[in-house]
Amino acid sequence: MEAAINYGVWSLVPLIFAITTAFFTRSAIFSLFAGCLIGVVMLDFDPSAVLFGIDPAGGFIKLIANSLDGEFIRICVIIMFIGILFELFKRAGVLVAFANKVSGTGTSPKQVKFTTWLLGFFIVDDYFSPLMTGPIMRPLSDKAKISREKLAYILDSTTASVCVLVPFMSWGVYISGLILAEGGPISGSDEAIGLFASSIPYNVYPILLIIFTLLVCLEIIPDFSFMKTAETRAREEGKVLRDGAIPMVSEDDDDDIFEQTQKNPSLFWDFAVPIIIVFGTVIVSYFIFGSLKISEAFVTAVIYLGCSLYLKGYVKNFSDLTEIGVKGSKSVMSAIIITALAYCINSVTKGLGAAEFIIVATEGFMTPSLLVASTFFITAMISFSTGTSWGAFALMIPFVLPVAYDFSGGVAHDPIVYKALAAVIGGGIFGDHSSPVSDTSVLSSIGAGSDHMDHVITQLPYALTIGTATILIYLVI
Repeated sequence: MEAAINYGVWSLVPLIFAITTAFFTRSAIFSLFAGCLIGVVMLDFDPSAVLFGIDPAGGFIKLIANSLDGEFIRICVIIMFIGILFELFKRAGVLVAFANKVSGTGTSPKQVKFTTWLLGFFIVDDYFSPLMTGPIMRPLSDKAKISREKLAYILDSTTASVCVLVPFMSWGVYISGLILAEGGPISGSDEAIGLFASSIPYNVYPILLIIFTLLVCLEIIPDFSFMKTAETRAREEGKVLRDGAIPMVSEDDDDDIFEQTQKNPSLFWDFAVPIIIVFGTVIVSYFIFGSLKISEAFVTAVIYLGCSLYLKGYVKNFSDLTEIGVKGSKSVMSAIIITALAYCINSVTKGLGAAEFIIVATEGFMTPSLLVASTFFITAMISFSTGTSWGAFALMIPFVLPVAYDFSGGVAHDPIVYKALAAVIGGGIFGDHSSPVSDTSVLSSIGAGSDHMDHVITQLPYALTIGTATILIYLVI
């Protein structure tokens, strides 16, 4: 879509409406859809064309058809097969077996906390990690007189923050899709993934969060504020929960996680080999073909593990295997929908000339440091209010990347672009980590068996400390 007129400040209406709606509805999907619809109305004044695309000039259906190209389909395939691979891991019981193996490293408070922290690096999934690690470590944590609030904090700090530091998993693929949808100097998925990977060293918030949590676990940094009160209660009174707390323990979740533990899975053949296939294929394909064959890597790993589990009898028949595939695909469906809507709203904002207006409007006062720091702050507020980092990414990247590209002279691989992208990602993680309405925060409370608001209240001072440090660092680097 091309803008027939200069919309000026009105070009920002779809994005601003989407962000504002997200604050009140707490639904990224609905907000992005509403923003897309408003943009289509602005570009297509014929009401009959808005929804059904009757007018050849546009319409919402036509917008979707024009926005979702082959690269979008490739990204969706990768996300879908990542979901299937984790469902196969769950069926094999390898994640539980691995966690059980690691949890035998020691039972002192420091050892238990460190083991819990360490498990976050091996179970790179923001949903399954707290639900699996929590029930395994909870008995050891209670025995060591560690408060449930502290256990929930460790689980929450090593979920999304770890996911965004791994380029080839679902988070990296999703963010790369948003980068590609914005266009500019990025024209292919390999370039988009490369840009995301290059921004990781500048992703201050999750890196600081992981290091800070490790130092807290090792008791190098002493507890403070509400967490200190919870830890003192657990250590001196033996109460891992405060009086009157309502623990979010889900016995059904525990049963689902542990139902496969009697299979005695092979950690090498059913866990290590699929991971080797993924990373090996990606690395080898880059040197042989000059491109990252990420979709092929996950498809190959899924085929291998599916066949392996079928031959071992862990999968009953092909119908059972198909059911696993469908379940895995469903688990990532929201990511695919948000990605599709992000592509659409980017097409709308480009058609309205939003990027050009933002650049002209901010060139008089915006500096690189201010761009990065303000980006982190605004994204953090959006993510905290909505409880979703993925939605915040989709809402903020169209605002931020055009300005960053302008500062870099249209060059994608430039430090200011890396920092701006990292600020969006880090701001999203702040909300994912600290918001009471964040799904990962809720799952961490469930996994730890803690009172949810106790978890939120005790970890918020820690999150605010790291968030403040992040803003100061972005202002000076």
